Parts: sequence; structure tokens; C-alpha cells
Amino acid sequence: MGNDLRIIVISGAGGLDGNLILRLQSQGHQVVTLNNEASVMGTLYSDPPDVVLIDLTLQDEATLTIVRDLKDDFFFSTIPVIGMMSEPDAESFDWLEYPLNDFVSLPLNYRELFTRINLSLSRLRHVFDNNPLTKLPGNASIQRAIEAAIGKNLAVCYLDINHFKQYNDVYGFAHGDEVLRMLARIISNAVIETGDGFAGHIGGDDFVFIVPESQAEGVAQRIITNFGAVVSELFDEDEKRNGFFVAHDRKGNEEKIPLMGVAVAIISTDSPQIDHYAKVAEVAAELKKIAKRSRESTYVFERRKQPASPLTSGKGEQ
Repeated sequence: MGNDLRIIVISGAGGLDGNLILRLQSQGHQVVTLNNEASVMGTLYSDPPDVVLIDLTLQDEATLTIVRDLKDDFFFSTIPVIGMMSEPDAESFDWLEYPLNDFVSLPLNYRELFTRINLSLSRLRHVFDNNPLTKLPGNASIQRAIEAAIGKNLAVCYLDINHFKQYNDVYGFAHGDEVLRMLARIISNAVIETGDGFAGHIGGDDFVFIVPESQAEGVAQRIITNFGAVVSELFDEDEKRNGFFVAHDRKGNEEKIPLMGVAVAIISTDSPQIDHYAKVAEVAAELKKIAKRSRESTYVFERRKQPASPLTSGKGEQ
């Protein structure tokens, strides 16, 4: 296991062992401490860590709620959350209500703590093939989710970013990675609002989300609107006014590239024609070609159980 983990330590009202931060840093880890419950979730959303350590000495409601919120959110479900508490408290702890991934006893044995961190990461990385950048579930999880959706009243939605490669070339990978993290959060929030859904990151600028079919167009439109608002902050006033940014092709020729948008292909899984994972991917590829013809963010929805009028589409507000 690498020694360059980013670890968030959440201290309870009782404070922290003063040596904890130094011992973690001595292992090469980057450590951020949080002691204000109100700021914890915002910090985690903005820059998800590799591991969360949480002081459960007092087991007050605010701290326990953080544990529950983290594990209820599929966005964070791949991040190990390790509690620090005494042996007697661990015996009476409500593990079903507050599903920690592991715990270490107080007072801390640092050799045990380091082992617990490594074991938790190994277990979760084995179970979840989460994308290391966005923390969303990866391809194996996506395939399982799609296969489980087939035959149900759901919609599988493939999404990618228009002109992302050119943006990366002009503004650099660090800015491109930030765009991907923001889009992952936008997708996750929109899916969570449906009350029942899934979001995954295939890789690069390709994402998948699954929601009830009746809500698919609304979710796609929310993602388009929110991504449009984010994108507007990435370009200067001239670029926004012109509607393009300048890039260069392989021969050095100047190109006017439209501002980034998203293309969404929506496939109903409640259809006899959609009977296999590969068929979903095949239809999605066809629909994305249609969606990407637009200069604006667009979704295309095919309902194969309605052959007379198979396609509907919607555009963003950019």
C-alpha cells in the first residue's frame, strides 16, 4: 500500500491524540484535520480523501451522523471510514446503524492503526473498482448495475463531455481533472435526488448513471443545466461571448472550439430489444453520435418499446 494517502481525521468534542497527526505524516501521508461537523461533508465533497479516521470517543449524535451520511452516500461508499474508540464502546457500538469499515482501539497502537488502514483500503479496492479521480464506481460495478437494470422500468444513461480533449490540450490536465470531479459530483447529486439510482465513471470523460425511466429526462436536464453553470466559470468573458475557445490541431493550425457541453444517451431498459449489457452499450453508442452533432449540451432518449416515435431530445440552456 502506498505511503502517499490523503487522510482526513475528524476529531470529536474530546479532541485528538496529539501524536496521531505526526505519526501519520511520518508514514508519508497527507493529513487534514476537521473538528467542525458543519464543514465536514462540504470538505469531503470538494476533495474526497483516501481514508477517513473519525474519533468516536464520545459518540455524540453529530459525529455519528457523519458516519451514517458517509456510508449512505454511494459517492463515499468506496472510502474506508475507520472509527477510533475504546474496546468497551466497540462492543456496544451500533454497527448496523453506523456501518464503519473498521475500528482501532483507544489508546492507539500505531502499528495496529497503520495495518487497519492498509487492510481497509485493500478490502474496499477489491470490492469496488472505483475510479481513483472521481471515486465513482468503475467498469465492473457499472456492468453489474446495467445487467441488474435490464427488464426493469429504468433508464441507463451514458454521458460524455463535448470538446473535453481540446480543453485538456489548451488548459492542462489539472484543470481537466477538476472538470471531471465537478461533473462527477453534479451527476451524483442529480441521481441522489431521484431517491433510487446509480452513478459510475467508465473512465476519461465517460460516465454512466441509472435512474427510474420516468425521471431520466429530468435528471439529464438538471445535469446539463448545472454543468453549463460550472462551464461558464471556466472561460473568460471573450470566450463566453464568442461561444468558443482557440486550440491548435496537430499541424499547428488554429481552431475555434465550441465551449464544453455534455451529450447524454438515454436507453430504456424496459424493452424486449434491450436484453443484454452489450446491447445497451451498442444503442448508447448510436444515440451519443446523434447527441454530439449539436454544439450545445443535449440528451437523446430512445424508447424502443415505442417504435413509432423512438427518439426524444432536449438541449441545455447554454
